[in-house]
Amino acid sequence: MQRRKFLTTGGLGLAATAVAAPAIAQALPEVKWRMASSFPKSLDTIYGGGDYVARRVAEMTDGKFQIRVFAAGEIVPALQVLDAVQAGTVECGHTVSYYYVGKDKTFAFEGALPFGLNTRQNLAWLYHGGGNELLREFYKAYNVINFPCGNTGAQMGGWFRKEIKSLKDLSGLKMRIAGIAGEVMARLGVVPQQLGGPDIYPALEKGTIDAAEWVGPYDDEKLGFYKVAKYYYYPGFWEGGPTISAFVNQQQWDALPKPYKAAFEAACAEATLDMIAKYDVQNIMGLKRLQAGGAILRPFPKEVLVAAQTQAFQLYAEIAASNPRFAKIYAPWLTFRDQIHSWWKVAESNFDNFVLYNPPK
Repeated sequence: MQRRKFLTTGGLGLAATAVAAPAIAQALPEVKWRMASSFPKSLDTIYGGGDYVARRVAEMTDGKFQIRVFAAGEIVPALQVLDAVQAGTVECGHTVSYYYVGKDKTFAFEGALPFGLNTRQNLAWLYHGGGNELLREFYKAYNVINFPCGNTGAQMGGWFRKEIKSLKDLSGLKMRIAGIAGEVMARLGVVPQQLGGPDIYPALEKGTIDAAEWVGPYDDEKLGFYKVAKYYYYPGFWEGGPTISAFVNQQQWDALPKPYKAAFEAACAEATLDMIAKYDVQNIMGLKRLQAGGAILRPFPKEVLVAAQTQAFQLYAEIAASNPRFAKIYAPWLTFRDQIHSWWKVAESNFDNFVLYNPPK
């Protein structure tokens, strides 16, 4: 009797669930979005973060929610993605927040502040340290909602036509460098230039600029910087762990069905992990190939790093004194930075330092 009862009740329940699920999926609308990217298709890993989101969203919604990704310049220029999303020209964008510090210095936080947080620390701050809550309140004024959607890991310091042996060598040097990092470098005598990815090589080749930073070995090799500037410096102290952002128009987000919202947010989180892992693998051989092609690897002189860090935190204090939006995020960000460094000094940095500089014998 119990077996018969299961077949007529429990079995019926399973069948009903099987029928109901497709019916629910069919009830959801078809949604088609456009995503404007700040990156060229040739940079398959960083541009690929947007493609990853589009693919996973379609898979998770049975093809009902479709996102078409457009490379930099196809709909809007690389550095105008935020504007397009804000105005509703496109529903969403894949970009880096610090591209827009000309609007407000507060845009620097999600991407990266010089001498700020590394990759894991930045994501910890965003997801569980209160960062996203603070940023979303700020972004409301620009009619967008943000989602972490990629991270490159610590970046390189860039390509230079001449060797940098001291602070004096930076004086008057024209360098492509984005965001607040450009202001820090300006205090060291550099003349910063903000250019989108596709425009960097031509400017370096023509001598319009003397140096350029981008991401790291894998992407830099693709862009061919080593052909026109042989000195390759590290570390990119302005980008210890820069987060790539997916910006979504607020009205479009509000109108999105709840399951689609969950799919989009999950896809962005997956894309972040995927991008970090890809760069960590790709940069291994990328660096070897660059050196084989003539790139000369150089560390920034310590006096450059010390001077840059001093100028960076003086700049932050000055901005916070005059910009209440920046100050509102800077104070808790600085506290978080100090707190996570107190933990990093115990296990993380000691483990890394030992295994990196003490190979087994």
